[in-house]
Amino acid sequence: MKELQAIMTIAYRDFTKLLRDRFRLVASLIFPLIFIGVLGGGLNSSLAGRLPFAYLPFVFIGVFAQTMFQSAAAGVISLIQDRENDFSKELFVAPISRYSIISGKILGESLVAMTQGIGIITLGLLFGVPLPLSKLIIMIPLALLSAIIGGSFGILIIASASEQRTASQFFPFLIFPQLFLSGVFNPVNDFPPILHILSYFTPIRYIVDLMRAIYYAGTPEYSLIIASSPLLNLSVIILLFAVFLIAGTFLFIRKERSR
Repeated sequence: MKELQAIMTIAYRDFTKLLRDRFRLVASLIFPLIFIGVLGGGLNSSLAGRLPFAYLPFVFIGVFAQTMFQSAAAGVISLIQDRENDFSKELFVAPISRYSIISGKILGESLVAMTQGIGIITLGLLFGVPLPLSKLIIMIPLALLSAIIGGSFGILIIASASEQRTASQFFPFLIFPQLFLSGVFNPVNDFPPILHILSYFTPIRYIVDLMRAIYYAGTPEYSLIIASSPLLNLSVIILLFAVFLIAGTFLFIRKERSR
């Protein structure tokens, strides 16, 4: 119970920080707005009849899953700022598990990402993306899963960075290649062989593919869009989460103790 209370307290702190930063809430919707509205909406009209599926829903699902992952991963970087401000010292001397501290941070940033996800869903509805309630009921927990694994990925990043500036500069080099290799904008099945192989090393690929599998389940487009079975995608996601969380927490705590 003490560990659970610690996790919830740390998560609540990050969530309240978001509510006080309205600019971050608005700024977090800029790129999804560009990708869904400008790119997805524009190409959906120009590619109508040329593709065997509607492009706007395809891009929306990819951007939605990718944003959940990226938002949580980027938010976890603030743990370095806490360390630089000596806030984390107060956490690490507390009589709670180190894993509880990291888990609270991941949970908090995942809740932040979910708040942004509500805005993205609203954008999708405004642009005319078909979002049946039956699909949303399943997609929302998957969005939370995407944010959680993104948070664990962020922990692994900051474990190898000594300063927030270093982590912030290093972060785009790990995210932007995934943006194009994970199939957010075009089906992985259509990639050239070398890019298809590289896509297997991008965590976002499995999240995007799993969420699209739910959205396109029972439709003729399913076999054209989905690259792997949902069970395989889910298994890989769970495995990656365990690796990111355990390795990242171990490395971060070891660095914290050596300060």
